[in-house]
Amino acid sequence: MVTGRSEEVSGRIRLGMVGGGNDAFIGGVHRIAARLDDKFELVAGALSSTPEKSRESGEALGLARVYDDFKQMAIREARLKSGIEAVSIVTPNHVHYAAAREFLKRGIHVICDKPLTSTLSDAKKLVKAAESSDALFILTHNYTGYPMVRQAREMVANGEIGKIRVVQVEYPQDWLTEQQDFKQAEWRTDPERSGAGGSTGDIGTHAYNLACFVTGLTAESLAADLQAFVPGRKVDDNAHVLLRFEGGARGMLWSSQVAPGNENALRLRVYGEKGGLEWSQEDPNYLWFTPYGQPKRLITRNGSGAGDAANRLSRVPPGHPEGYLEGFANIYSEAADAIQAFRNGASPDASVVFPTVQDGLSGVKFVAACVQSSARNAAWVKLD
Repeated sequence: MVTGRSEEVSGRIRLGMVGGGNDAFIGGVHRIAARLDDKFELVAGALSSTPEKSRESGEALGLARVYDDFKQMAIREARLKSGIEAVSIVTPNHVHYAAAREFLKRGIHVICDKPLTSTLSDAKKLVKAAESSDALFILTHNYTGYPMVRQAREMVANGEIGKIRVVQVEYPQDWLTEQQDFKQAEWRTDPERSGAGGSTGDIGTHAYNLACFVTGLTAESLAADLQAFVPGRKVDDNAHVLLRFEGGARGMLWSSQVAPGNENALRLRVYGEKGGLEWSQEDPNYLWFTPYGQPKRLITRNGSGAGDAANRLSRVPPGHPEGYLEGFANIYSEAADAIQAFRNGASPDASVVFPTVQDGLSGVKFVAACVQSSARNAAWVKLD
């Protein structure tokens, strides 16, 4: 870690960005999320794989400092008295490890898009890099930032549905039903950049992470049947996965990018000995809770029945929709709270929760196990 840097004890966190140039959807999302609660200030970036595009994007955003590549950025920012304190990495998956490593070893906090890396070997190396650094590592599994997801997690932890028996999670989309050649589709269907998993890596990791985050369960093995339905596609575009959790619970996960009529239909259902919970990302302000033998109860975001875990992440009164951008911003806000505590040599409040590098490793292990299982005719594979 570089020493001798002057850290402020309050004020906005100086943020850099790797990737996320003018034509990158997710870069805009991260910038909005970082701005929403006014806890970050974007001051530097290496925004594209080419210096020319990086400079164009940097000028359009009015950045104080624009770099040709992430290594140059990490070296120079670490030397500046008012250099960046944190960096958002929003590149295609295969760049995550190399970029994150450069900033971590210089003591700069990393906020990284999911999945953690494109390969399991890189994921394991990144875990070591994060654990050997004084800097924080935050993974943007943004659905964990939704208030009613936090509500469900709190209810499970409090034992309101009893011991969990069944977990069902799905994330179907339809945007890759046909062959596509624009940038976002191109790299996500290229195993050299996305990794061996297609829908499993892109959205299956979201579904898997959500199931584990809400239930607190750890999967011990899985059996996966992956398909590439579109001719010539080199990664899966549909996956059916059976899950066995420690403690005896069973799960099913479906991810698909070839399901016409579905946009971002992430849905979670959890059933225990005493009741069940249901949540849908496309109707995110509501959580259904059914105690066994009783009528369904609707819990609304920031409304009657919502608990502390949900309310602390809600910004507006019930009935005013909060969704994707606000959930994403909640992850950034949690990251900011942790970074601000770090500035003062303290630990964040126990209520501050965000996905970590270990959650990222779990996601990459999930993808690798799915690919291995499917290649063995959906044989059961251990997750360890």
